[in-house]
Amino acid sequence: ETETQRQLIVYHSDCNVGGVNIDHGDDVYMAELLNAAGAGPIDLMLETNGGDTDGTEKLCSQLCHGNRDLRVVIPRRAKSNGTVIALAGYQVVMGMESELGPIDPAINNLPVEFILGATTPVDPILFQAAQRALDQTKKLATDLLAQRMLHGTDTGVVAEIVGKLAGRNTYHSHGSVVNAEEAAALGLKVQIHKPDDALWRKFCLLRGMVQHACVQIGAGKIFEGSRVSLVVNRPRPPGP
Repeated sequence: ETETQRQLIVYHSDCNVGGVNIDHGDDVYMAELLNAAGAGPIDLMLETNGGDTDGTEKLCSQLCHGNRDLRVVIPRRAKSNGTVIALAGYQVVMGMESELGPIDPAINNLPVEFILGATTPVDPILFQAAQRALDQTKKLATDLLAQRMLHGTDTGVVAEIVGKLAGRNTYHSHGSVVNAEEAAALGLKVQIHKPDDALWRKFCLLRGMVQHACVQIGAGKIFEGSRVSLVVNRPRPPGP
């Protein structure tokens, strides 16, 4: 914080543990972090595999409240709806280790594009659910880019970026890696750090320390700031 002159807050999920995803309960912890951070510039250090779109929308609403000067720092990964959260920033900070990913939603682990593009009859309720899920994700990503990172950019350019991230024509797998250079080539505003950059090494060290804490104390998520530290336990494994 002394070096960047920005408040640093952390949303870290242990991505190696199944079931640790963005959910409806995260907004309570995010509110604690943001209230403690005050109204000044903020860096959000983010790590997540993604999760619920409604929960993501609430987090983005909180992060955008008051038109905060927000950067999103990705030391390792922010996949799926984690990438959507990254779009709430005015800039994404990335390095060699960083990855974003496609934002196409799925229903019961089935990509909605497969449902919508099926060549055999599909249950009409499932088809409508798939269409609404895709519409919600694309609208959220479009609104974030248009209001934040790409404010003032031609709407066609924004639509093209969202179309690439939300479809399967550019990225054929939901797990596809969008690294720093590719994110910049897409049109996102990316601050790219070299591996030996001193500030970047500090971000990576902090990320490693938080991940180590997750393992040591059995945390699924850690929400951290200079004044607040909150832990969410890992999901309990199903009983016998």
